Amino acid sequence: MPKEYLTLEKISAYQIAFAFSNDIWKVVITWDYFAKDTVGKQLVRAVDSISANIAEGFGRYSKKDKVRFYRISMGSLEEVADWIKKLAARELISSQDGDEYLLTIDSLRKEIYNLINYTNEKLKY
Repeated sequence: MPKEYLTLEKISAYQIAFAFSNDIWKVVITWDYFAKDTVGKQLVRAVDSISANIAEGFGRYSKKDKVRFYRISMGSLEEVADWIKKLAARELISSQDGDEYLLTIDSLRKEIYNLINYTNEKLKY
C-alpha cells in the first residue's frame, strides 16, 4: 500500500479559512463603493491572509518557519474578528450574520491552534 502524504487541502484549518474568505468576498462585492473602498478592502486582505499564511507555512521546511506563518494567520484571524464586529455595528451585515461569522472565527481559531500544536509535536526540526 503506497504511503499517503499530508497535503494542504487535507488541513481543516486551511479548508475552513479558504471557504470563509470566499464567503466574505461574496458579501463585500455587493457593497457600495465607499464601504468597499474603506472597510471592504481591508477585510478582504485580512481574511485572504488567513488561508494564504497557512499555505505558506505548510510549504516551509522547518518547524519554526511553519509555526511562524501559522501564528501570522492567527493575527489575521483576530483582525477579521474586529472587522466583523465593526461591520455589524455599522449595519453592513446583519447582527445574525455577524454572530455566525464570529462562530466560524472561533472554530477556525481552534483549528489553527491545533495545527500549531500538531506541527510542534510531530516535526523534529
